[in-house]
Amino acid sequence: MNETPQQVQRESIILRVLWMLVFLLVWQLAELLLAGLVIVQLVYRLIYGAPSASLMNFGDSLSQFLAQIGRFGSFHSDQKPWPFSDWPTPRAPEGEAAHSVPPAPHPVRDEEPKL
Repeated sequence: MNETPQQVQRESIILRVLWMLVFLLVWQLAELLLAGLVIVQLVYRLIYGAPSASLMNFGDSLSQFLAQIGRFGSFHSDQKPWPFSDWPTPRAPEGEAAHSVPPAPHPVRDEEPKL
């Protein structure tokens, strides 16, 4: 049984709508996660005087992921976001320098290990 191009296109759009609904739910969860990250980063900044590098990197990746969902949902891109493509790589920060913790000094031992 041969399907016409119109039937194939209709099935394709129905499948895309289903994926858009799934990514709409993912968007809502990611949005809440980003809001929590913003609050934690603010508290971290108030305590340590500089933002956390790991939170900065994850926040940037999460923001890019949300942008991928937006591009897919608005038909700007046919590429589905993560987990169907790679997780976005964080970009270099453009704002404040991240808080850095110096490595702990290693104790110096002058004696030989005892057997």
